[in-house]
Amino acid sequence: MSELGERGARRIEWARDHMPVLAAIREELKRKKTLRGLRIGMALHVEAKTGVLALSLREAGATVRLASCNPLSTDDSVATALAETHGLEVYARKWQSTEEYYESLHKVLDLKPDLVIDDGADLVFLLHTKRTELLPGMRGGNEETTTGVIRLRAMERDSALRFPIIDVNDAQMKHLFDNRYGTGQSTIDGLMTATNLVIAGKTFVVAGYGWTGRGIAMRAKGLGARVVVTEVDPVKALEASMDGFDVLPMRAAVKAADFIVSATGCKDIITAAHFPGLKDQVVLANAGHFDNEISKADLERHSKGRRRVREFVDEYTLSGGKRVYLLAEGRLVNIAAGQGHPVEIMDMSFAIQAVAAGYLAEHAGSLKPRVYPVPPDLDLKVARIKLRTSGIRIDRLTKEQRAYLDSWREGT
Repeated sequence: MSELGERGARRIEWARDHMPVLAAIREELKRKKTLRGLRIGMALHVEAKTGVLALSLREAGATVRLASCNPLSTDDSVATALAETHGLEVYARKWQSTEEYYESLHKVLDLKPDLVIDDGADLVFLLHTKRTELLPGMRGGNEETTTGVIRLRAMERDSALRFPIIDVNDAQMKHLFDNRYGTGQSTIDGLMTATNLVIAGKTFVVAGYGWTGRGIAMRAKGLGARVVVTEVDPVKALEASMDGFDVLPMRAAVKAADFIVSATGCKDIITAAHFPGLKDQVVLANAGHFDNEISKADLERHSKGRRRVREFVDEYTLSGGKRVYLLAEGRLVNIAAGQGHPVEIMDMSFAIQAVAAGYLAEHAGSLKPRVYPVPPDLDLKVARIKLRTSGIRIDRLTKEQRAYLDSWREGT
């Protein structure tokens, strides 16, 4: 095995040793032979935790092919180890061009998958546009992230969706932990890895106060930053205010910002309209799925120079002389410049992915082409396994308490 592959193998082993929830689901799928004989195409961030999921699905009897869901999010050591040590078909490497990225997705679809596990809905999009010949054989898919779910719900509204999708992103055991604690910690990890700058005492702007934005704001505040939130949703803006954060429109927020992190799932959060208010040496980063939240086209048009000053930092010099630092080419900073979510967080998220794949394998024939939530009993199943493997015990309702809650006759 190559030195690179050895490093990746150790990372996979470390992740596997810290993912007991997925291990429990893996053993159940193996015992029930739920995935036996199925072909599964995956487009997820190719790193150690994803490697454990892919190998788990294969151990459960599926044939698996894996590509990345982002040109900058592959850990090359893990991709090498999966191919060299485990014989898994992997089509991914870090710093892919856009053309190479889509070539890799097509190679995954060449498997003629029964199920797809997607992050951002690019596989699903290709199946509905470029690879429509594969649609008759598709049984269903899972979607991992908010951005992908937004795309898929739009397809459902337009009656364009041709097979059922499980919305893994909105499972409680995914978004309450992955989006909040996972992205919160890993975004800070990416920022610190990329810049080596202090966060304490700085003004830190978070665009969007969904679960991802909340996690980032919470972690930045914990590190001593003054946190400002920008929002378009009045309810979320009020939540941010009552959580103790300043809430401002972006044009006002940028004036004092040392760091600006976008986490909205929408485009054009930072554009040329905001450039006049930016401070010199402001750091711009994106924690949303696609690299369109910060307008790179506007940065190119309004800059008189660009240079790479650190591995994941591009310095743009605006026409007035101000310097703007864009991290990870505007792509997902938490995994392009960092290591992605903590292992224990992805243990829960990927356990949901695995049980959802099993559910599709058993029920796809009776499901219409819609976006479905993860069944609540599967969500609770993963929660119970997580509690058990964490050594946490909780109370149970007595028969009397359950009868009281179920009755409308009993009062105080």
